[in-house]
Parts: sequence; structure tokens; C-alpha cells
Amino acid sequence: MAADDRTFNAWACTGKGKPLTKMQLTLKEWDEDTVEMDITHCGICGSDVHTMDSGWGPTDYECVVGHEIVGVVTKVGNNVKNLKVGDRAGVGAQCDACHTCQNCLEGNENLCMKGFIGTYNSKWASGDKTYGGYADKWRGDYRFAFKVPDNMTSEIAATFFCAGVTTYAPLKRCNVNSESVVGIMGLGGLGHFGVQWAKAMGAKVIGMSHNDKKRDVALELGCDEYLNTNDKEAFKSYSRQMTHILCTGTSPDFDWMTYLGLLRVNGHFINVSMPEWNFPEISPYVFFLSQVFIHGSAIGSPAEIEEMLLFAAEHNVKPWIETYKMDDVVKAIEDFRAGKPRFRIVLEN
Repeated sequence: MAADDRTFNAWACTGKGKPLTKMQLTLKEWDEDTVEMDITHCGICGSDVHTMDSGWGPTDYECVVGHEIVGVVTKVGNNVKNLKVGDRAGVGAQCDACHTCQNCLEGNENLCMKGFIGTYNSKWASGDKTYGGYADKWRGDYRFAFKVPDNMTSEIAATFFCAGVTTYAPLKRCNVNSESVVGIMGLGGLGHFGVQWAKAMGAKVIGMSHNDKKRDVALELGCDEYLNTNDKEAFKSYSRQMTHILCTGTSPDFDWMTYLGLLRVNGHFINVSMPEWNFPEISPYVFFLSQVFIHGSAIGSPAEIEEMLLFAAEHNVKPWIETYKMDDVVKAIEDFRAGKPRFRIVLEN
């Protein structure tokens, strides 16, 4: 392919604390496993902000973030089986894996033992940088690009590819069903997905936040009940009542004993939150008395993403979104940092 075919336009972060700047950059080199698409939509994720700020470690600037990407396929390599030119496709937080290690061979490519290759701030095997979706084009491995269901609009589809699968996959792995009572800690971009997934799986759902400000919106999302976690009497009434807790966010004063006390015997505490501070130490005494499972979860595998899209289409799960023009991304990031969206922002080209 001609060299100029690799050029694309993007809003890039050039350093910590610096505003996004529009510039031309270079897509990865072409191979027969490659899909290229014109980006139509990209969700804004908390991961984008952490990366722009070097909050999870040093960022390799210039960096183009955005890993809730939807677009229209314009080129496919000879090895591509799942997509054709003209299809709408989506890409999430991971863009490649080795496909040969034990985890990959067992269908857990999201935990590839050769290392996680992120859709941005990583490098392809060729050495080319990975670039995300605050741009007009994306190019990458077809095994991490997924056909968008025909009955799902592109702006709705975008946020499923990170926030959606991050919350769907662990609830499904932990067998949430009609016998489950699921507490959702944090009712924001991740938590509002968690509520909808758990309800669609048949569970009783309890929204949880540290004050009463989100009580009404929790019920509007579909929660059966709401727990103000700072109301000591209300908190006490939920002792040993929940089968699962999905933690999508908490504060640095989080205490293991307090929250594990909400779980039934053999209950599941599932953490999908990645703050820039560490959770407190946990005493063996807490484990001994609780008899519960504590889970981490890393996005989802390609198979889980495909399953999630079909489940969402069947059960009419939809994120609450606000849209901004891609050229207004600086304002969108400002509003995101201020906590304004209910509950996800999607950029549109």
C-alpha cells in the first residue's frame, strides 16, 4: 500500500496536562489480518483520562486515546473472516494478542500471557504504536473488531466495547440469574450498565451510593431498591442479603469488612474499578469469617464481547449517552472530568 494511505487525522495528547491537539499520524503497517474503518463514533472512558494524565504510569506521548470505537469497514485483509467492506464494526480496549499462549488458546485472550496490547498507548508486534478512536480512521487486527448488530445504532453500540463488556462479562461468569441479589456500588458510567445487565439476567438489583442523590436515577435505571451506604441503619438491614456485589467505584476510605458483610455465604465481590490508589490490606480474619469469593475482571474476551452484543440486542440493554461532535472533544473531556454526563459521552464524526 502507498505510504500516504497510512495517514489519518486524530486528536492527540502530547503530554500530561496538555490539551488535545489535532494532527496527522500514521496507521499501523498493513497485513492480511488487518481491518481498516472510517470511525463514526467513539465513547469517552475513564481510562482515556487516566492515560492522558499518566495516572496509571508513564504514557507514551503522543497518544490518541479512545477505545469504544464504532465505524464503517473500508478495507479488509485476505485472512479476515468476520467482516466485509461496508459492515459497521466496533473495537474495544484490546487490539491484539499472541493467540498461542495457554490463556489465548483457552479463549482468554484478554489476559494474554505475552502481555496486554491496548488499543492505545501500546505497540503492535511490528513496533508501530497503537492509536485509539479520537480520530477519523482505525486500523487493526480483525480478531478484535466485531460486527455491530443490525438493530443497534452506532452511537449506542460504542460504549458497549469497554464499559459494557467490563460489567457484563464478570456478572455472566459469576452466574448472575433469577435467584441472585446484586448490589451495584457506584451508579455512573460503569454502574448504570451493571444495573441493566443484572436486571436483564433476572436478578434483584440494589443500587448503592454514598448519599441519596442518585436514589431516583437508580430506580429509573431499574433498581429494585437503593442503599445509601452512609446510612448506618439502612446498611445494617442489608447484612448478609446479597449474592453478588459489583464494585464499579468507591472512595479511598473503602473497608473490606464493611462491604463483605453484605454478602451471603459463598457470595461474590467483583471489582471492575481501577482507581489511582490502592485498596486497603485485607486481614485473613476477614476471609475466615466471610467465606466469600473476591474477583477481579479485565474487560472481556472476544467471545464474551460477541456474546454481550447479542445479549444486549435481545434484551434491549442501552447505555444512557450524551453525544458531542469529535471536533468538540476538548469540551467533552472537560465536561467528563466535571462529572456532567449521564452516563457516557460519545463523540461523533
